[in-house]
Amino acid sequence: MKNITMYCLSLHENTLPIIKSLGYVPVGLGTNNFSDEWLTDKTGDNIAHKNKFYGEYSFHYWFWKNKLQKIEDGKWIGFCAYREFWGNKYPTTKKDLKSLTLQEIPTNWENFEAIIGEHRSFKSLKELKFSKIFKHGLLSLVRNPYIFFNKHGKINIRLQFDMMHGNGNLDKAIDLLDDENREDFRYFTRNEYTFARGNMFVCKSKKIIAKYYESLFPWLEKCEKVFGFDLKGYGMTRIYAFLGERYLSYWFTKYTKHLLWPVIFYDTNKHYEKN
Repeated sequence: MKNITMYCLSLHENTLPIIKSLGYVPVGLGTNNFSDEWLTDKTGDNIAHKNKFYGEYSFHYWFWKNKLQKIEDGKWIGFCAYREFWGNKYPTTKKDLKSLTLQEIPTNWENFEAIIGEHRSFKSLKELKFSKIFKHGLLSLVRNPYIFFNKHGKINIRLQFDMMHGNGNLDKAIDLLDDENREDFRYFTRNEYTFARGNMFVCKSKKIIAKYYESLFPWLEKCEKVFGFDLKGYGMTRIYAFLGERYLSYWFTKYTKHLLWPVIFYDTNKHYEKN
């Protein structure tokens, strides 16, 4: 891939051909076996055993500890996944994945330090099915009464996290953040209604990447003492990945000159199941 190294994270061996066809570096995560053509998070200093709970961040930890200092500074480094890719922002009539995804750094990126995904909003309270509110959100609505006075019924990051990942858990995690970020991140979660999803970013400064990891991973380790690993259900099992996802939007927005960029969704695993 031209002027960038893009790491594409996957849980499935059968996605290798399409990842390689894009010119991306294939990264295998999880408990499945991967061939020698894959980079994995299981060597060196690693937390591969936490992948079930950390998701993409088990590789980010490996990258931080084993790879980051060896890369050339000033070179763009990016991360995507087998279902979420950086899009080609320029119009194309072709519909194949390679034409739809980022293949080289656009010239306007040189004015920025980091790229994060375009933000996606949550459904409004009116759009949510009552069954989902009843199952996940009654107590969350009591904790977040602002929603009843918001004429658009917009759901902020805090309320969405309460409803989907455990009532009050985001606040418990924020209480463990360092002094520099605690109250700013708390404000962010209560006053923002969108965030960049997918635990993806692109950055050309390994100093910035290191600072992000140095802030993120000690915080998540503190959170382990609160939430542990005896976690049930998708919304709780991957709580560390979901916390990191919200924190990524906050951190890169606060500390970098960043650009929002389109993310496309294409499940390469299902592509191979059909063919």
